[in-house]
Amino acid sequence: MTQRDVFEYALVRVVPRVERGEQFNAGVVVYCRAKEFVAARTHLDEGKLRALDPAADIDGIRAALGAVERICAGGEAAGQAERDDAGRRFRWLIAPRSTVVQPGPVHTGLTADPGAEVDRLLDLLVR
Repeated sequence: MTQRDVFEYALVRVVPRVERGEQFNAGVVVYCRAKEFVAARTHLDEGKLRALDPAADIDGIRAALGAVERICAGGEAAGQAERDDAGRRFRWLIAPRSTVVQPGPVHTGLTADPGAEVDRLLDLLVR
């Protein structure tokens, strides 16, 4: 039997007009402490975005989603988080914020492959 480890994940949501509270899923962040793994995948549905806010800053939102992926990857591209461990980067990304790109609540599960889990959750919950 394959060993499965606990993982945590949070959806990344786009809230084009924070004052209205309308949102849609645009990514997922997965963290597995046992594997010292954190990764994010994002997908921006421009049709949904335009339906909620025709004047939305698509380039700005894409940049914010890209930053989530870079922070997860660590290294120089992660900016101030470049030396943080996977858990610290995950916790920073899931901290509540009132911006156009926001984390959803954290959920847990079991997985034998956290890397595959990122893609599975993106397909299941975002695309």
